Amino acid sequence: MKRLLTFLLLFSASMLAKSSNDLRVYFVDVEGGQATLFVTPKGESLLIDTGWPGNEGRDADRIAAAAKSAGLSRIDYVLITHFHDDHVGGVPNLVEKIPVGTFVDHGPNRETTDEITENRYEAYQEVLATGKYKHITMKPGDKLPIKGIDVEAVSADGALIEKPLKGAGEANTFCAASEKREADKTENLRSLGVVITFGKARLLDLGDLTWDKEMEMMCPTNRIGKIDVLIVSHHGWMQSSSPALVDAVRPRIAIMDNGEKKGGSKPTVETVAKIPGLEALWQLHYSEDAGGDNAAEKFLANVQGPDGGHGIELTVDAKGNLVVKNDRTGETVEYAKK
Repeated sequence: MKRLLTFLLLFSASMLAKSSNDLRVYFVDVEGGQATLFVTPKGESLLIDTGWPGNEGRDADRIAAAAKSAGLSRIDYVLITHFHDDHVGGVPNLVEKIPVGTFVDHGPNRETTDEITENRYEAYQEVLATGKYKHITMKPGDKLPIKGIDVEAVSADGALIEKPLKGAGEANTFCAASEKREADKTENLRSLGVVITFGKARLLDLGDLTWDKEMEMMCPTNRIGKIDVLIVSHHGWMQSSSPALVDAVRPRIAIMDNGEKKGGSKPTVETVAKIPGLEALWQLHYSEDAGGDNAAEKFLANVQGPDGGHGIELTVDAKGNLVVKNDRTGETVEYAKK
């Protein structure tokens, strides 16, 4: 009888992951790192980044909890945007918590002079070397073979898409408002960035792609086009989020995976909040640096003070309608496609 009940519970969880006609996205709180879990209507899953190492496996535990909440028994694809410790650091702990099918990245670590980055990359390579996982290296223009959504790389290993995506290609009038900055020399500029399309909705996640690379991709021509959901680059740090990018892609909502003391730079919060047509900025944390410019409390998953580890959930239907849930309050806000 116990075996039957166990089977029924596992079967029910599996069916739950496959029963929704919507795309579900879970923004896991990894304290200023990134861990964003996408669950497609076909029941397949994509995790973008794995948070930090250490902390007694905190980030892997939170990702596994989100996966369980989504009805998943495994994660099909784990995409590593780049090899800094707040993005790839959680990999060794994650594979101990939940099965993974395929790892995806931009290719070798190029920031070999930074000891922490090199150590994290080596730990990741040790996981791949076990032979338990498939491995894909993506370049701009490549698509991920995941069922239920279209995932196309627009940046990888310092390279960018050369031609505008479908529906893009307009002159970018916001380039003039963006100052030119020196080229970044870290793994950030090599971030594997993707545009995710589901029905009439488009989501943009560029990892920690830097200001100079944004300008290169978006000026003088907007190669991305308009999107619906912007996952704010670099946790909202001012090294990214140029007007040439954020104003030109014109998102309906923006979601920032900042921590209380990491990311959420005041200038970036101000820039994102002023995006033409933006309906809301959501943040995983209140930002100390942003102070009075933080989003209203209802749009904060974690308010100032002791950390609750709360996340944000996004539901997207094929018509492009959005529903955002604040896990701290349980409240939802709907954004109808116009």
